[in-house]
Amino acid sequence: MGATEAQTARRDFLKAGAAAGLAVSFGMTGQGAHAAVLPLAEYERFDAVELASQIRVGQLTALDALEAAIARTEARSAINAVALRHFDQAREAAQRLSNLGRAERERLSKEAPMAGVPFALKDLGLAMKGTITTQGCAFFKDAVADHDSTLVQRYRAAGLNIFAKTTTPEFGQTATTESRLFGLTRNPWNQAFSAGGSSGGAAAAVAAGILPAAHASDGGGSIRIPASHCGLFGLKPSRGLVPMGPKMLEGWLGLSAHNVISRSVRDSALLLQLSQGPEAGSRTGPQAGSLMDAIAKPPRPLRIALMTKNPFGAPVHPDCLDAAHQAARLCESLGHRVEIAAPQLAIGDMFASMGVATAAGMLATVKVREQAIGRAAREDEFEPLNWRSLQLARGYSAEQAFVARNVFDQAARVLDLFLADYDLILSPVTAAPAPKLGAMSLDQAYEDFVKVAMTASPFTAMFNMSGHPAMSVPLHWNAAGMPIGAQFAGRFGAEATLLALAAQLEQAAPWKDRRPVL
Repeated sequence: MGATEAQTARRDFLKAGAAAGLAVSFGMTGQGAHAAVLPLAEYERFDAVELASQIRVGQLTALDALEAAIARTEARSAINAVALRHFDQAREAAQRLSNLGRAERERLSKEAPMAGVPFALKDLGLAMKGTITTQGCAFFKDAVADHDSTLVQRYRAAGLNIFAKTTTPEFGQTATTESRLFGLTRNPWNQAFSAGGSSGGAAAAVAAGILPAAHASDGGGSIRIPASHCGLFGLKPSRGLVPMGPKMLEGWLGLSAHNVISRSVRDSALLLQLSQGPEAGSRTGPQAGSLMDAIAKPPRPLRIALMTKNPFGAPVHPDCLDAAHQAARLCESLGHRVEIAAPQLAIGDMFASMGVATAAGMLATVKVREQAIGRAAREDEFEPLNWRSLQLARGYSAEQAFVARNVFDQAARVLDLFLADYDLILSPVTAAPAPKLGAMSLDQAYEDFVKVAMTASPFTAMFNMSGHPAMSVPLHWNAAGMPIGAQFAGRFGAEATLLALAAQLEQAAPWKDRRPVL
């Protein structure tokens, strides 16, 4: 068989694997069915950096990698990680790259180091021209973008091949990924449990081996919470570091930030390095320099504050405390100094202000859509709790919005002063492990929702309000075999310090081979 024939045979096998995946449910087969053999068995061993290297040197092609991702998307569709499929245009892009010679690929990789790596956007807050972003909401189910977001432009310039959008709850308004529009996204470690939210589809896709890394966003913990629940690494960058434009340069009065969820620390470091920096019109956000250089050597000995008390005074689940204490012991063994300490924050005022910011932001987005299609939104197009928030937002005043942002700024001041004495703050990510599906749905009574939702973000949301960077590191699994992350937060602009520590922890307590049984 000649080289061309061999390549054709491999293509046929890859596409057959994708098609076979359609007939196979996740973790089980139908009566008389046989589990599909997924193409490119080595695919799931590669992080994005290694996958790009394999494509660059010709060990596999961009089309090989894409078909491997598509096959796993379909074979593992029962976890419901993918909301929208853009397979055809991704195949066209992969074919163009696959037709290049070695020298051309080498030249391309200098400008686009992620050339050919399959990638997915979260179905919330980003636009990719000619495709739909639904925000997880029926009112936006046919909202086709007329432009690329700045971040999408940067991902494409880096060479990423965007083939799908991952599931999110409606408007990202809860810490689980469940919606009327797309259904339940399941945790690959135990399908009865939530994958977290609102970037639960991204986390589920990475944990299930569909992708090595996926785009995610975080307005109250939405990168760190699903990373924690799915045994992955997730870093929320400093406010303004990653562009959100061009049409809106700051989301939710500064609460929201974009980055990725990944299995390896170096994937997050490189993708942040490739996407960070100001865009036209932006006025915030320090550029962190070479993050790949930062992870190449361990950090200097750090002074770390250990905060384990729930800011609301409520209990913290023992498993989450175990995760934080285990991380503290590991840090001490690596030469870092850990001591119990916590900033004194006006938590009640902060969370009340967060409610104003998120609801007002959602209302503004809905009004833009109403104007575009020439009609008002209907109640039946929204989940009950979001419709409730929209009605409340219509009554908010300019003064309330102004006060909310001032509350966030005062929280930032308190944390800046606290972090003058400490390099980092270590805490649990959440106050409870991953909840059962349905517990944090937006389709229930408000009083029932609040009881569970209060366990999700008491430790994470404060850093959205203050704008500080924070990460979830997968260092602990509980007795039930469920992953539980530990959170580290740093000074504004200190992504390099966080990533250097994460790389050190990754080497000391490797997690890349801890994977759910699919």
